[in-house]
Parts: sequence; structure tokens; C-alpha cells
Amino acid sequence: MRRGALPLRFAGCGIPSGAGVSVFPTQGVCVKRVILSLLAVAAVFAALAGGVTTIARANPTLDDINVYRQVTWKWQRLMGVRLTTSHGNERTADPEYRRWIRDLWLKRAHTAWRHAQKPPHLTAWKCIHRYEGAWTDSGAPYYGGLQMDLSFQRSYGGDLLSRKGTADHWTPVEQMWVAERAYRSGRGFYPWPNTARYCGLI
Repeated sequence: MRRGALPLRFAGCGIPSGAGVSVFPTQGVCVKRVILSLLAVAAVFAALAGGVTTIARANPTLDDINVYRQVTWKWQRLMGVRLTTSHGNERTADPEYRRWIRDLWLKRAHTAWRHAQKPPHLTAWKCIHRYEGAWTDSGAPYYGGLQMDLSFQRSYGGDLLSRKGTADHWTPVEQMWVAERAYRSGRGFYPWPNTARYCGLI
């Protein structure tokens, strides 16, 4: 079949199988038939797509475990702490035990989130931010509330840079944790010589 051809025969509309779109019928009845046929095909695809979603949620408890585990690991990676081990035995466990595991991962996710909201030098980063710029500042060559250049972002926030773009697209907490990584590497507050001095940090 040539490119752009309609693969179906619409009875009584004068479009044989393989006819090009350029001979699309102009008669009202035929147009309605074609549109209804296309809508029917679209409905079938929508139903199939819905079936995939239903299959994916066949075991919502396992789905929830996976979501809470990923959330836990997301915050743990951001903080640079060891990831909580997953034993992977929830698939063979009985439903009650699965629910217990789900609740356990939910608590872990909440705990990891809560800890991530308070970087060790939170007050210092907020002070530096006050003199630097808006958290959403996109003015190159410095980005975000701590005015990180691209080299700094690649060195200490490469994971976020590759997933979310420059620092102005990161949350304030993510920006502070990237700054925390630089601090831990031995650079302290010296990447911000003036504003850190204003804040009495160096």
C-alpha cells in the first residue's frame, strides 16, 4: 500500500482499498461513515490502552511498594546516604505480609522525605540564597537560588542536570543538597566567597 493510503474499504463511499486521501468523499453520508469508522477504531485502541492500565494495577499493593521504595531511594540518593535494602520477597509473600511491607516502605519514604527537607547547613544555604538570586533564576551563566554555573552543576548535581535541566528547574531542597555535596567534598562555602562572607560563614 502506498504512503498516505487508507487501508480500509468504506462501503458505499467510493473509496476502494488503497485509495489515496486525496479522493476523500465529499458526500455528507459518506463523510459521516468514514468519521464513525475512525472513531470506532480509536475506541478500540483506547480500550486496549485501558486494558494495559488495568493489568498494571492487577496487584495495587505491589505497585504501591514499588512507588514508596522508589520515593525512598530518590531522597536517599539526593542526601548521599546508603539506600535501604530491598529483599524482594514481597511477590511470594501472603497478602497480609505484603500490606505490612507496603506500610513499612511508606514510613521509610516519609522519613527520607522529612530528613531531606533539612540539609545539615540549611540556615547557611538560606542566607547565601538571600544574597544570590531567586530559586528559579535562569540567567546564564549562573542558575538557581545559589547561582551555580554549569561546571558546578555537572560536578555535584550531574544526576539532576541530566534529568531536569539546569538548577533553576530543581527544587530549593535539591539545590541546597547539591551545594551540600560541594561542601562535603572539601570546598566548604568558598564557591560563594562574597555572600558566604556576608553570612559570616568564612
